[in-house]
Amino acid sequence: MATLASLKLVAAKKPLNLPPVVHRRNKLSSKVYEQIQLARSQNEGTAFAPTRTKTVTNSEGQRVQITQPKRVKPWWFVAESGKCCIAIRYGSKVLELAKGKTAIEVASAGALIDALEAVNAAVIAGELDGQIEAASGQLRSAFVK
Repeated sequence: MATLASLKLVAAKKPLNLPPVVHRRNKLSSKVYEQIQLARSQNEGTAFAPTRTKTVTNSEGQRVQITQPKRVKPWWFVAESGKCCIAIRYGSKVLELAKGKTAIEVASAGALIDALEAVNAAVIAGELDGQIEAASGQLRSAFVK
């Protein structure tokens, strides 16, 4: 019983579902984290190959799960000025970070990783919730008939 006494015990209840804004925030945060890992692997010269599980029907007609590599496209590009720019994406939409500004300019690969980590911190803190909501609304409206 002495072991349990050293822990902080609380009366907590697991929520049944997350609010939509938190779900979208977590989704964008995980994509930004993938970009950070991609930038680190390119900086170190190693391969970044995340995998995903997919359910397919084999030749005998049985549904089986296979693991296949996941394609991750970099969000950064080299601008006309020769500096690296990062466009933050939610789905296929580029987020407008400030009025008329859709990219972050960085000088080097190290600064690229730092900028992506700062964006991830901003996403987790909820600073981009308005932009995420606008992009989500645009994406959802494309599916409505």
